[in-house]
Formats: sequence, structure tokens, C-alpha cells
Amino acid sequence: MGSEEQGSEEGGTIVTILAVPGAYALDVSIATHVFGRHPGYRVSACGERDLESADIVVVPGYEDPHLPLPEEYLKVLRDAADRNARVVAICTGVFALAACGMLSGKKATTHWRHTGQLQQMYPEIEVLENRLFVEDGVILTSAGGGAGIDACLHVVQSDFGSTVADGVAKDVVFSAVRGANEPQYTDVPAPDRDSLRATREWVIDNIGSPITVQRMADHSLLSRRTFNRRFARELGMPPMRWVALQRVLHARRLLETSDWSVERIAGETGFGTAANFRTLFRREVGVTPTAYRTSHTASHIQGGKS
Repeated sequence: MGSEEQGSEEGGTIVTILAVPGAYALDVSIATHVFGRHPGYRVSACGERDLESADIVVVPGYEDPHLPLPEEYLKVLRDAADRNARVVAICTGVFALAACGMLSGKKATTHWRHTGQLQQMYPEIEVLENRLFVEDGVILTSAGGGAGIDACLHVVQSDFGSTVADGVAKDVVFSAVRGANEPQYTDVPAPDRDSLRATREWVIDNIGSPITVQRMADHSLLSRRTFNRRFARELGMPPMRWVALQRVLHARRLLETSDWSVERIAGETGFGTAANFRTLFRREVGVTPTAYRTSHTASHIQGGKS
């Protein structure tokens, strides 16, 4: 398959989509559409040609993942792994990564229909079921369709920050990137699947205030026990874990877009003291608030606004 440039600036991050045999057109278009919306990326698609210039390699899902891919495709993936390129596998694309040994001893996920098959074929992989996406080092694996968009937006967020990722999500008419641990599916009946939306919106509107499970339960007119159970079923995590992630996300946006002090951001986002904010932010994001602000302000300027 020939290369088709989508980027608009020289010197951007090179994203190459590896069009494996039987690739799902939807998965190829997902990566092209998301990364192609930001001038910080130069996007192309190729067949089994060398990927040595790619900073990010995207492997779309493909038909019959139980069948082996041609060796030339596995070779270019191994070469990408050897030079530590970032790799994003959408849906059954994870089987290509598994086949060339890139996932041995690592965590990964895929579409829920294929998690059992993946675990059976590759017992050396820790397969996490019912996750939107899983990041282990430079490798990111995701479920199908919408989760592939989440995975690509997560990469944009890592490269250019939450504000830019929000802009790309809006541009492709998608919600802001969801958390990796949110479920692919839920057993909650369709009419009740988003029954706590009003309470979640209330939390976000009052993120700087003291938030407790009891306050959320009271807002939703449910008992604490029922609220905890329903929240975990709908969001795939405990309520206060979700609140902490929303606080971190709000803090990231403020660090990227304002000149507020760490102390002011800590208060605005409900972390309380600056010391508590620094500790929790570093635990979730991997760097201090100051380091995050420095790197993402720079990347935002270099990448341009989406």
C-alpha cells in the first residue's frame, strides 16, 4: 500500500499506520482521523515497508487474528520495538504485537470478544478484560471502534496535553478522552446505563469543593450502598477514584492554560494543600505539576493549536 501524507508541517511526530492484510478500514480511518487533526503529527499508511522513520506505529485490527501474519509484517514490528518506537494496537491488532513477541510479560487488552482467545494463544501476556485501553511502557493496546479513538486521544493528551486533546476530540465530534480503566461494556440495562450523569456533572461543576461518597449518593437520591454499586457498574471504578481522576484532569488543564500558582490550582481542584496536590499529581501523571506545566506549555506552542 502506498504512503499518503496527512500531516501539514515538516518535522512533526511521524505516525505510520501499518496496513496489515485484512485490516479493518474503520481502524485505519480512526488513527488517520484523530492524529491527522493536529499539525504536530505527520500521518501516513504503509504496507510491509520499513517503519524506521516512524515515531508512532499504529496497528489496526484485522480479520482472522488467529491466523499468522506474513513474516515481513512481523519483522518491521520487531524492528520498531527494538528502537523503542511507540506502538498503538487497535482491537485485534494486538495479535500482531503478540505474534512478534512484543507483549511477553506485559499487560494488554483487546475487544471483549477476543480476550479469551488472546489469553489462550499467548499465556505469557497478562490480558486485562473489559478495559478501554491498556498502556504498558511504550505499547498501548485497545478495544475496538470507540476505544481506538480513546487510545489515540490518549496519545495526543500525552504529547500535547489535555487542552489540545479536548480540542481534537471536539473536532472529531467525540467526548473527551475516557480513562483507560473504564469498561468496554456494562451489564446495566440501557435505560439506566447513564443514570448518574447528573451527579457526575455536579461533581465536575463543584470539583474544588469537598466531595464525599455520601454527598454524591445524596445528590443522586440513592443510598450510599446502592450508589457505590451502581457507580462501579457504570464507570468501572469506585466513586472517589473517579473524583480523583477528574481533579487531576482539571489540574492538567489549568497547568496548561493558566499562570496560576500550584497553591491556587490545588485549592481550585479540591486537592487542598499544595503538598497534597504535588504528591497525588505525581503519583497519577508521573511528573511534578511544575515539570508538567513546563513540558506541556512547550509542546502546545510547538505543536500549534488544534
